[in-house]
Amino acid sequence: MRPLPVGEHGLLIELDSAEQVEALHAELLRRAAAGDLRWAGGPPAATGGTPARTAPRGEIVPAARTVFLDGLADPRGLIAELATWDVPPLTAGDRPTVEIPVRYDGPDLAEVAALWDTTTDEVVRLHSGTAFRVAFCGFAPGFGYLTGLPEPLHVPRRATPRTKVPVGSVALAGPYTGVYPRSSPGGWQLIGTTDTVLWDPRREPAALLSPGTRVRFVPVETTR
Repeated sequence: MRPLPVGEHGLLIELDSAEQVEALHAELLRRAAAGDLRWAGGPPAATGGTPARTAPRGEIVPAARTVFLDGLADPRGLIAELATWDVPPLTAGDRPTVEIPVRYDGPDLAEVAALWDTTTDEVVRLHSGTAFRVAFCGFAPGFGYLTGLPEPLHVPRRATPRTKVPVGSVALAGPYTGVYPRSSPGGWQLIGTTDTVLWDPRREPAALLSPGTRVRFVPVETTR
C-alpha cells in the first residue's frame, strides 16, 4: 500500500492487485459510513465514486490499481492511520445482486469459445454461472469493470477494434466483463446483448452499477 498526497485534500493509494483495491475500497466505505473518515468542511460520505446529491464533502474512487480519496480534512494524518489498519479480505457481504438478462448472441462468442478451448454452450454456462463484482467504473457513464472470471478465462482485446459497438453489448477483455451503456467504438470481445439500461440520467442513481455492486448474468432465449 503506497499512499501519495494529492494537493491539499486528496490522497491516492496505490496497491499491487485488483483484489487489494476492492478490499480497501470496501473498508474505506465501511469506515466512511461509520464516520471514521474526516472530510474537509463536512460530514463523512460513503460515495463509492459518485457523490450523492445531498452534498457529501468527499469522494472515494477506485480504479484498477488505485483508490483515490478527495476532500479529506487531513490526508497526511490518514497516511499514518493506514499503517495501522488491518484490511480484511473481501467477502460477499450483504449488498444485493443485480441480475442482468443476456442473450448470448454476440459475434465473438465462437472466438471466445475457441480461446477457452470449449463450446459456445459452455461459455454461456461459465459466464452466467460466475458471481461478478463491479471493481470500478469508467470509460463511459454507467460502464462498470466487472471482476470474477478466473485467470484461465481471461481473453485479449480484439486485434482490430470495432468502430461501433451496439448499446447493451456484453463483452470481455482481459480479466473484465462489461456492458456497453451506449454505442461507441470498442475492442472488447462481444459475447451477448442485453436490454438492461445501464445509464439513465432521469433515474436516481443514474448508474445501475457502482463499485462493489454484485452482478449475475441470466441467459434468456434469443428471439429470431
